[in-house]
Amino acid sequence: MKRNKKENLLPYLEKQRAEKLAEMGSYLRHLREEQSLSLKEVAAKTKVQARLLNAIEEGNLDPLPEPIYIQGFIKRYADALGLDGAEFASVFPIGENFQFLKASWRGLPAIAQLKQIHLYLIYIFLIICAVNGLSQLVKNSAIQANNPETEKKAIALPPKPDKPKPDSLALLSSNSSSNIPKSDKPLRVGVTLKEESWIRVVADGKTQFEGTLPEGTQRTWEAKEELIIRAGNAGGVLVTLNEKQAEPLGVLGQPETKRFKASPQS
Repeated sequence: MKRNKKENLLPYLEKQRAEKLAEMGSYLRHLREEQSLSLKEVAAKTKVQARLLNAIEEGNLDPLPEPIYIQGFIKRYADALGLDGAEFASVFPIGENFQFLKASWRGLPAIAQLKQIHLYLIYIFLIICAVNGLSQLVKNSAIQANNPETEKKAIALPPKPDKPKPDSLALLSSNSSSNIPKSDKPLRVGVTLKEESWIRVVADGKTQFEGTLPEGTQRTWEAKEELIIRAGNAGGVLVTLNEKQAEPLGVLGQPETKRFKASPQS
């Protein structure tokens, strides 16, 4: 009878694990596509096979290994997208507490076993609460990702002194570009890392750099027509165009894309 009760709980925990994996995988896919990354590119950064990353995104447990390894894959995936991988992956249930409770029932008297059952029911209740909490977190994060202006307003930033901006230069969103008159000098964009961030630089249609730069790094890239910079932690990246005043690329902890484009002289 006791064995039957334990075995009946295994499919329930497996179902909870599959549902949570589906929610987390869906959110990771959303961030990956927002950063214009392919599964092959993420696999190269995380050293996790693309088919396993795809299984995580699909919420498919069949091709994946034991839960403890799945949690590790999720951590690497989240780290590669600029998230706190350890914190994000910690909510995926690996079943360690469950295994401990099963072993602790052996050899206990009936009254002690009854108390263990009560504790186990509380444990299940906590799992359900965690699943619901993660679901709400994923929904809120998805809403914020689809509405970047709302999230920017929610983050309180220290006031900045007004500084004059050149008429020919403005840092714009990913849907627009910064235009400056063409000259004999190339378009020159420099970056300084206040915090660690993943960065991709495309100059005149060719990728010049893609990877994670540590805090304190200073780099400069040049282009004749157009230069595009995308960062996973935009607020930690200061951008300087043709040695003008440095400005943050975007909001701390959020991805952002900026285009710098030379316009023809009239």
